[in-house]
Amino acid sequence: MRPGRVLLIFTVTVFLGGAVLAPWLYWLAQWGATHSTSFESLARNPFHRFVNRALLVLALLGIWPLMRALGMRSWKNLGWVSPKAQGQRIAAGFGIGFASLALVGALALACGAWQWHTDLTTSRFFGKLWGAALSAVVVAILEETFFRGAILGAWRRTHSARAALWLSSAIYALLHFFQRPVSPEQVEWFSGLLILPQMMRGFVDLPTLVPAFFSLLIVGVILGQAYQRTGNLYFSMGLHGGWVFWLKFWGVIAQTQAGGAAWFWGTGKLIDGWLALGVLASVGLVLWRGRWMEERPNDGPRMDNAGS
Repeated sequence: MRPGRVLLIFTVTVFLGGAVLAPWLYWLAQWGATHSTSFESLARNPFHRFVNRALLVLALLGIWPLMRALGMRSWKNLGWVSPKAQGQRIAAGFGIGFASLALVGALALACGAWQWHTDLTTSRFFGKLWGAALSAVVVAILEETFFRGAILGAWRRTHSARAALWLSSAIYALLHFFQRPVSPEQVEWFSGLLILPQMMRGFVDLPTLVPAFFSLLIVGVILGQAYQRTGNLYFSMGLHGGWVFWLKFWGVIAQTQAGGAAWFWGTGKLIDGWLALGVLASVGLVLWRGRWMEERPNDGPRMDNAGS
């Protein structure tokens, strides 16, 4: 079966299956809250979060069947080669990702568009620091495996390297724009199917998409190019982890100033302003022309003509 058809079937299955699964996860959380206080915070989550989690669960469970359907017989085909001697790549990627968005934050602070949180306690600081680190690791591993290893790898089998790179990057960027609709008053078995189209309205919300979509598109291209040129996921995971860690951490230590030009500096997400777009584009250009992502023949499956 052609990779495009496989990915279409996979996508439809994940979205429809997640929408049907979400009410059951919601009911399970409500039942757990009546039996244990440990479930109370989970049960208070809005319904759209259960839809998001259901989609994620099915996507993760479907990675291995997806690999088999695409003819990928080992994890090496997804870019998971031996981690031996890859620490430098991970560290370099993390440092570049962290520093690039730290520059955006520093400029925003210096120009008064953001300000430090003044009520941050030591315990909350270190708690959020740990949470940011954990999020960086989990998101980097899962998203790089799925978007670069599986999606980009699949399109690369039937398209040119350039087409596969931009197509997979566009999918990656677009899927970050789920909206947060109002939860239904009563959750029924079909509630996920009703709320899913509302969540997808962000895909066509122009004020929300611009310039954030282009920033994420560039992020996807940088990460995809890293994967194609190195033949594995380690440098791209380092980059991704550095960006995620900074964004999570930044939201804890700083906040936007009232009256700031959000179109330029970004909102609370930081990455959705024109400044971030410019910085990320510059990072992509530097990496493209530099030797950070040079190939090593023994790293993994080589992808010829990357970006051509």
